[in-house]
Amino acid sequence: MKKATHPETYRLVAFKDMSNEEVFITRSCAATKETIVYNGVEYPVVKVEISNTSHPFYTGKMKLVDTAGRVDKFYSRYGKKTK
Repeated sequence: MKKATHPETYRLVAFKDMSNEEVFITRSCAATKETIVYNGVEYPVVKVEISNTSHPFYTGKMKLVDTAGRVDKFYSRYGKKTK
């Protein structure tokens, strides 16, 4: 591999799915200011809107995820079309 291509700051980071409060730990170099205690160990935390534990493709459940009223804004702009 080429030297100086990959960052040197890899560490264990907790990713927290905000829609279902699921937490998973992986190695990452994502910058974060917050921390979380998970299984008695403190990790830097990155909050994500959706992950494989809440995405309809992986769960098989159709669920409307509304962040910041986007769905309501869409319905008010285009309305529900009924036949």
